[in-house]
Amino acid sequence: MTTARPATPPPTRTAGRPARFGLRSALVLAGVSAVGIVAFFWPFLAQPDSAILGHSADAPWVFAVVLPLLLALALAELSEGGLDSRGIALLGVLAAVAAILRPFGAGTVGFEPIWVVIILGGRALGPGFGFLLGNVSLFASAMLTGGVGPWLPFQMIAAGWVGFGAGLLPTIRQRWEPLLVAAYGAVVAVMYGFLLNLWFWPWLAPANSAIAFVPGDAVADNIQRWFLFNFATSLGYDLPRGVVVALLLAITARPVLGALRRATRKASFDQPIAFLEPSTAPAPRQR
Repeated sequence: MTTARPATPPPTRTAGRPARFGLRSALVLAGVSAVGIVAFFWPFLAQPDSAILGHSADAPWVFAVVLPLLLALALAELSEGGLDSRGIALLGVLAAVAAILRPFGAGTVGFEPIWVVIILGGRALGPGFGFLLGNVSLFASAMLTGGVGPWLPFQMIAAGWVGFGAGLLPTIRQRWEPLLVAAYGAVVAVMYGFLLNLWFWPWLAPANSAIAFVPGDAVADNIQRWFLFNFATSLGYDLPRGVVVALLLAITARPVLGALRRATRKASFDQPIAFLEPSTAPAPRQR
């Protein structure tokens, strides 16, 4: 008499990523990022007599209307392509943790633990997941703290890029991984501050100064003024943020990444959800 062998479950991805980052997802996220790039950098290419500059103060509000629609499209596309209900649940949990952590950094120069969640989430779960995590985290934290304004879409898209880049970091030995994510965190924490200044700098910097935006001037000259503006106004905040984020990542990367990867493996994100019929075997007779 032979016994039936249990069916061998299909193998799961070793990376444990719930969202498959395929071609369609890449195209959608590329479209969202293209809109973000235009929103950040369009003043550099505008001519002095352009009608667009006459409505420069309206640009953040237009972006505020357009970006959430594009992000909804990206979320729908990823959900259809590979982010199932379990992946969406994990996305919601991590975004909630990030939203809760953000107020702890309010008023403290450089202390922003929200970036630890976004960077480690993107590192453990992939670039597509990291992009959505950055966007949803900043949106949820703004709803929680009342920080809703024309700057919010710029924060969302920049945070999405931070999570996306974390998912693209190369695979290295586990012992060196905390140093890799810490170095990445230090760089992007400073770059995030530089990018966020672009939403208001072209029309709020003091006129006729070395750090003022000059419509129609050479792109290289305006970029130089932009860097001077960052050094003069926000570098004292951006550098401490980079240092603190790097230290937090160096301390927490190994245990948090291990926990996230174990959670995704146990949740079997690659396994389809199936509802089985109840067993028809007779119930055991009670004595």
